[in-house]
Parts: sequence; structure tokens; C-alpha cells
Amino acid sequence: MHHEELTGEQARDLRALAGAIIPPSRDYGVPGADDELIFNDILRSLEDGAFADLGLERRAEVAAAFREIGGAPLAELVRVVLLCYYRDDRVMRLLGQEPRPPFPKGHVVEQGDWSLLDPVRARPRMYRMVK
Repeated sequence: MHHEELTGEQARDLRALAGAIIPPSRDYGVPGADDELIFNDILRSLEDGAFADLGLERRAEVAAAFREIGGAPLAELVRVVLLCYYRDDRVMRLLGQEPRPPFPKGHVVEQGDWSLLDPVRARPRMYRMVK
């Protein structure tokens, strides 16, 4: 199923938000999460997820909710931003880590705090089941 891309304005907002979550550091010579390579990875990761399945109108509502309340949707966005940031080769090298896929040699990946999603699970369903 093909989904709509983010509009230029939505992508700019998201990129600014990613840069606010992890700004670049001149002291450490690391890029911010709004770096082109990292941000493209974030976009790909989000577009593989549930956000991409939402219609454009609903996506705009979700983006507005991010700005107003944060909460679980923002926590999920932060998780994706961190995931993509720390799998960037440049960042891994600057942290003294060998850039490599997490498997088979393995970097340990912390499990997220799934209780953050409890308020979302408690809400009425916002979608209809497809038969």
C-alpha cells in the first residue's frame, strides 16, 4: 500500500524537532539528529511505522498533539530519533564504538519503557479494523 509522504512543511517541523531533541555539539564534533543522513534515517523509520499509515489530516492532528501535550507519541518519536542517531557510524566512532550492525556481534539494545504506552492503550480505538 502506498502512503503519502510528509509535506515539506511537516518534514521541516520534524527536522527542527529532531535537532531540538539532539542538537549538534561543536565541542564533541558530533552532528545533531537533524543532520541530513540521520534525519533521512528517521524519516525512513517513521514511514515504516504507524505514523505513515495515518491519513494526512490525521497526521497533522497528531503533529499538533505532539506540540501541545507530548506524552506517549512524543516518547515514541524521541525513541526513533535516538535509535537512528546512535546507529550513525560517525556517532558510534566518536563514542569509541566500532560501527557495526547490532547482530551478530551485538551491541546491547535497552528495552524501552513500554508502560509509556499505557495511556495510549487505554484510549478508545482511533481506527477501524480491516476485514
